[in-house]
Amino acid sequence: MNWDDLKVFLAVARAESLSGAGRGLKVDPATVGRRIGRLEEDLGAPLFAKSPQGYALTDAGQRLMEHAERAEQAMGAAVEELAGQAGALSGQIRIGAPDGSANYLLPQVCARIAEENPDLEVQIVALPRVFNLSKREADMAIGVSPPNAGRLTVQKITDYKLHLGAHESYLAQHAPIRTIADLKGHRMIGYIPDMIFDKELDYLSEAGLDRVALASNSVSVQFNWVRQGCGIGIIHDFAIPSASGVRKILTDQLSLTRSFYLIRHADDRRMDRLNRFATALSEGVRAEVARLDAMC
Repeated sequence: MNWDDLKVFLAVARAESLSGAGRGLKVDPATVGRRIGRLEEDLGAPLFAKSPQGYALTDAGQRLMEHAERAEQAMGAAVEELAGQAGALSGQIRIGAPDGSANYLLPQVCARIAEENPDLEVQIVALPRVFNLSKREADMAIGVSPPNAGRLTVQKITDYKLHLGAHESYLAQHAPIRTIADLKGHRMIGYIPDMIFDKELDYLSEAGLDRVALASNSVSVQFNWVRQGCGIGIIHDFAIPSASGVRKILTDQLSLTRSFYLIRHADDRRMDRLNRFATALSEGVRAEVARLDAMC
């Protein structure tokens, strides 16, 4: 068995399909299927149970997965050591993040890191859900609550604030808002209730509001509704400087504090390149949140 065989095996195990693995490996799915077939023949055991839902690991596949992931980590560590640990970062690093941080924090933070490391490629995957690092959907992820399962390491990055907010044009055209109770007469913007993927995002329930007139699973869509004067929503303080005319309201009656966490696969602690990037990312996010908070 060689490393190329294990790379193909890992790709199929994580994508749970030949086509998904083929896209990641940039090879034809039929070629992936033949490689897996030969590997199963060499090992004398089926590695995947095939069904209309995809490719699921068998018991033998699960056992091989543990060895393949250790080999992957060892290969990565060897490449880093040969490349020299003290030099600039290089290669590709993918970050998974909820779209609030992905839109209003990570672009400028990652751009600065990339500017200092010209051979580094940074990918930001902005999705309103929890990332599966075991399937290598990303090299690391930012979350709004620490996970309590899986072989993961979790580091708190920083706290951030959220407040009720609206555009000046909306406030000028609608009844005054002096108390939380006054919100019931206004158009509220928020998450689609059954698509809230983390309890920390259930903001409006803390204000006792159960009806959302304009709802989206994307915080960026919500913020764009606010900036266009469509209604009132709970918004990240760090997003406010990006939208002229948006201001906080009822700050003395509702103020929320949440946190960002950096989540990584436990085995990646041995990867100096990822450790250094994680340090730069965490420091950059903390500094950017502080800078933007001071502007609003």
